[in-house]
Amino acid sequence: MPGVPTVLLGKLTPRFSLHVAQAATLAPETNIVNTEVLAFPHNSHTPMVQGTGHPSSMPPSRSLPNCPYTPPSMASRARREEHSNETHAEDPHKPGDIDLLREDFERLADRTQTLLTEKLLLENEVTQLSKRASRLEEDLRHLKSPPLVVGSVQDIVDDRAIVKSSNGTVFLVTYNPRLDSSTLVPGARVTLNQDTLSIIEVLNDGWDPLVAASEIIERPNVEFNMLGGLDKQISSLKEAAELPLTNPEAFEKFGIDPPRGVLLSGPPGNGKTMLAKALANSTKATFLGIVGSELAQKYIGEGGRLVRELFDMARERSPSIIFIDEIDAIGSKRLDSTTSGDREVHRTLMQLLSEMDGFSSSEGISVIAATNRMELLDKALLRPGRFDRIISISSPDKEGVKDIIGIHTANVPLAKDVDLDKIAKGCEGFSGAEIKAVVTEAAMSAISSGGKQVSRSDFEEGVARILKERTSATKSNPDALYQ
Repeated sequence: MPGVPTVLLGKLTPRFSLHVAQAATLAPETNIVNTEVLAFPHNSHTPMVQGTGHPSSMPPSRSLPNCPYTPPSMASRARREEHSNETHAEDPHKPGDIDLLREDFERLADRTQTLLTEKLLLENEVTQLSKRASRLEEDLRHLKSPPLVVGSVQDIVDDRAIVKSSNGTVFLVTYNPRLDSSTLVPGARVTLNQDTLSIIEVLNDGWDPLVAASEIIERPNVEFNMLGGLDKQISSLKEAAELPLTNPEAFEKFGIDPPRGVLLSGPPGNGKTMLAKALANSTKATFLGIVGSELAQKYIGEGGRLVRELFDMARERSPSIIFIDEIDAIGSKRLDSTTSGDREVHRTLMQLLSEMDGFSSSEGISVIAATNRMELLDKALLRPGRFDRIISISSPDKEGVKDIIGIHTANVPLAKDVDLDKIAKGCEGFSGAEIKAVVTEAAMSAISSGGKQVSRSDFEEGVARILKERTSATKSNPDALYQ
């Protein structure tokens, strides 16, 4: 029919073929002609729908409605856009939706800031833990490092050194070329490799722990007025030991040398050590206190080395006072002895004699020694030039006993019936330590009986107890040892 479009039927997509078949069924007047129709989108070679001029030129076929053809994809896209526009037109966004979005954004921003803060904190913690781990690794490396042998340099020979190890063996070894050659001098303390004995490091000169611990840092709380019955001894000690340190110009003016040492002798318990403590408290000089038995060492030369270091430390910190208690431990008479221990004690004594009056200068140093066995000391110690003054401290007399009792009862509550003169008469012949023990026993008796003051009977009981102990101690009864 003229004016009726003819659909050219070719290669169609399955879905489009179905639509064409349905359209042909509904509109039989439409002529369909076979042609090449490709799926949308088409190109310039794809034939489109054509109209016919004469119906006889084409075979009869079913006809479609008179409408233009639109590919399904473009139609569906148009329908979606139209539906979207209608939806937006009918249901626009409400104001509450914007507020919800703003709240969500602020919440997420806060969460982000919190996570960033936590990240910074964790990074800081990781940094600290890394530093701690590095320190622990360094400590572990030091702990695992092999030990070094301590020795001393004897001499330097070209690029090698003669060293003496701690066990006394002498070696010719090499040393680290990076070490300062000025520090490698004879007598310097060095560390040696455990295998090759090469010098690794030069140590600072230090004192033996026994010598370093001899310095009295905290002054004793003992004063001269706390010592009763020793006025003459105190005056003599100040003249011989304290005056040369406080006023050395006076000795130079008179052209004399100050005394080198003072020896305190007497029975035990009469205040020899107390005098030394009072002197250490009264003077501002360095005070070095040591017991004679500490200088007696086992190995050969160790005792002499301690004496030498003791005097070297006193010279370095002069003016200074060296107090040697119980000097008879190393100053006993030198006899022909075959034991190695006695010979080592004699070597220590000879080093002490050399330090007190030898080639080494002892200016600014005063030596005070104490002993209760004068008969055992070597004559070389007692001559002038070493111990110039010997102060004898015997048991206190009547006035001394009374002074000592007054000192020890100064803070003790006494009853009215206590007569210190009568108590002093009962303590005649007692040493200072025994008089102090009498006061202590009397106070303990008062405490045990529940009294508030020390009575005369308490003192009598204390005197009787000390007398009994003195008598039992002086008795010669071998059978008592087995009871």
